[in-house]
Amino acid sequence: MSTDRKELDRREFLKVGGAAAVTGAIVAGREAVGAAPQQSYSKWPFAVAPIPMVRIGFVGVGLQGTSHVENLVQIPGCRVTAICDVDKARIAIASKVITDAGHPAPKVYDRGPRDFERLCETEELDLVYTATPWEWHVPVMLAAMKNGKHAATEVPAAMSVDDCWAMVEAAEKYQKHCVLQENCNYDRPEMMVYNIVRQGLLGEVIHAEGAYLHDLRSIKFEDRSEGLWRRAWATKVNGNLYPTHGLGPIANCLDNNRGDRFDYMVSMSGPSHGLQDWRKEHVAADSPKQNEKYVCGDINLSLIKMQSGKTVIVQHSTNLPRPYSRINLVQGTKGLFMGYPNRLYIEGKSPRKDVFENIDVPKSPYQHPLWAEIEQKAAGAGHGGMDFIEDYRLIKCLNEGKPTDFNVYDAASISAVVGLSVQSVAKNGQPVSFPDFTRGKWKTSAPWEIVRA
Repeated sequence: MSTDRKELDRREFLKVGGAAAVTGAIVAGREAVGAAPQQSYSKWPFAVAPIPMVRIGFVGVGLQGTSHVENLVQIPGCRVTAICDVDKARIAIASKVITDAGHPAPKVYDRGPRDFERLCETEELDLVYTATPWEWHVPVMLAAMKNGKHAATEVPAAMSVDDCWAMVEAAEKYQKHCVLQENCNYDRPEMMVYNIVRQGLLGEVIHAEGAYLHDLRSIKFEDRSEGLWRRAWATKVNGNLYPTHGLGPIANCLDNNRGDRFDYMVSMSGPSHGLQDWRKEHVAADSPKQNEKYVCGDINLSLIKMQSGKTVIVQHSTNLPRPYSRINLVQGTKGLFMGYPNRLYIEGKSPRKDVFENIDVPKSPYQHPLWAEIEQKAAGAGHGGMDFIEDYRLIKCLNEGKPTDFNVYDAASISAVVGLSVQSVAKNGQPVSFPDFTRGKWKTSAPWEIVRA
């Protein structure tokens, strides 16, 4: 939940995560045995009555959590009225952000790792937003929806197929939004590419590639923040532990859950050397970290086939020296876009035949209108402004009573790559099926519109 939680709290977190993480026994979730939903959404696309002032309880105000709080206090139509964390120092920092913005001091919940349950049971809230370690995302959201609150989470939404189904079933049963706040869906290049796709400039999109390629070795071995919990996942499971940054934006371009859907996946991991080599060079010989056994491969490669036949490649690598990249490749029948660096080729339109043109995204004529309209408000916010935009859009949809940009089915389908990759890797790369979390809604759901500020 925070940057400096005590070791006792860390063990409690990892105990919960250990129970939820290793879910290789389920191939395709409840769909495989034909279970029916307890209750579907009463209308589709799902929306609720407008909420003019969204009252928010925020669970987990570490570095990323406090960054979201900093965004929310600047967005009209919402108030953070309660916060929860195991670290009182982080509580104080987040509370000051709220009061410095001229808002009333929030109600504090700091009695331990499960005090979010008391928050959800006792506070009058519209939304519970969580930025905890991964293993707590689903427990927090389930508690929120059970107690009549909408839910939003940092990424990934869930670490197992079972937990993906739990989100979907709770959202349908309690008629609540359950939203994955995937900030990369709102990054400037990704939104530009989506705008290009919607204009038909790439023709029919038939293939895409995304990734999370980020050297996190030093962060994982810190004695604070993510170092207290993120490294532990490499001791428990072998697969793609963090797919949504790369997969979310390209899934939008492929109309996942909106006319098409992920069908099945094969996944394989390479050897595990990166964390061991880093530990050998940087960690004291008598540190307890020297006794950890890492099982997650340094590189995971997953290949997804969609119902339409379209193909997707998703990569994950965070334990090796490499520059940051999410790849962000979208191939259509008339051209393609490739990120890192940003390049575009459109047949018949690009200046030179069969040669990429480099794209200056802010100056591009294809820039998504949302960025043009909200850039000044997002200036200085986390991750180049996309964090502010994702928070802004969530509050705007709730204020106006509109369907959220992304829904619980999106959260489940792109997060399911974690659990499904673990299963496929364990079976030497055998195909594993994606559940149809929408139970057929994907066939009639419209593509994500070109949203405006």
